[in-house]
Amino acid sequence: MAKQTVKDLDVRGKRVIVRVDFNVPRKNGVITDDNRIQAALPTINYLVENGAKIILMSHLGKVDHKDPEKCEADKKKNDMAPVAVRLAELVDTKVTFVPVTRGAELENAVAALKDGEIVLMQNTRYEKGESKNDPELSKYWASLGDLYVSDAFGSVHRAHATTAGIPSILPSALGFLVEKEVTALTKAIDNPARPLVAVLGGAKVSDKIAVIENLMKIADKIIIGGGMAYTFKVAQGQTVGDSLLEQDKVELAKDFLARANGKIVLPVDTNATTEFSEETESKVFEGDIPAGWQGLDIGPKSIELFKKELEGAKTVVWNGPMGVFEMAKYATGTIEVCKAISALPGAYTVIGGGDSASAAKNLGFGDKFSHISTGGGASLEFMEGKELPGIAVIQDK
Repeated sequence: MAKQTVKDLDVRGKRVIVRVDFNVPRKNGVITDDNRIQAALPTINYLVENGAKIILMSHLGKVDHKDPEKCEADKKKNDMAPVAVRLAELVDTKVTFVPVTRGAELENAVAALKDGEIVLMQNTRYEKGESKNDPELSKYWASLGDLYVSDAFGSVHRAHATTAGIPSILPSALGFLVEKEVTALTKAIDNPARPLVAVLGGAKVSDKIAVIENLMKIADKIIIGGGMAYTFKVAQGQTVGDSLLEQDKVELAKDFLARANGKIVLPVDTNATTEFSEETESKVFEGDIPAGWQGLDIGPKSIELFKKELEGAKTVVWNGPMGVFEMAKYATGTIEVCKAISALPGAYTVIGGGDSASAAKNLGFGDKFSHISTGGGASLEFMEGKELPGIAVIQDK
């Protein structure tokens, strides 16, 4: 069933609570990347132009409520004030920052809103009840608005007060960012043009168990690289030297290989070195990796194999790098796979957030994919076939 979107709501003159994802990286209080603020602008600008009174809510970093001293330090570090300054530079309307999460100051600022103006509330995680989806807190925050819009895809897999609590009380809809994510991932996972090839990388099999389980049912091929491949190689009876290995997941990898009926494609060679460094000698090994050596990237034959397996794909979902792409010496596998996916003619290509999204953007391939997800955890859970609480709660059309 299709969900309501912001265009289905009559927003003029209404107080609209928008859950955004302003969890931006900062250094010494200065925002180093404002992509997440930029990503929310289509929804915010639409509400401004259509005369809504906008109340923005977002988390920023983590706040440890168990330790009072740490809690205060976290609050100071994760103050939303610099975000408000940047937002005010990006929108053509008045932005009022409220440095609290409840009480008279917040209520008065909301009451003073004129049509098309914005109030940005302090970091929602200042409240202990946010991540616990506290009913009293949800009810209080919901009382500030008339309508609710979900536009923080990076948080919709969490049942928090601002993602699941408030929309269970107010009439709700998806913002443009979340709508775009749901449409793109549904097209790739639930209704793919075939063949569907999944490319999985990253460090651990344990992070991707449910993804592999679900993809074995729906994908035509699953290409596995990165650190997680070594656990599969051991499952095949190979030695992997000092490479990353989850010994307790070897039996699971054997089970996956037995059930995959040849769908799983693994690296056939490895670019390895003796220390986790770019300074030490590197060497390509086919098959077994000797003791004292650790694999940090897929080798040239694996790159060619993966390219061949990608040929003719009509849908590709990629999640996780092929090696330690932060080191230039071991970024080749990730770069070549990225190039190969981006060059597929007529294919629908999706990156499921996280490190692979960073890699594609940093390598200059950001505009070469059909869709790059803004939510690593949320897109992973979507790929697992899970229901996302922050989307399930939104009213159907």
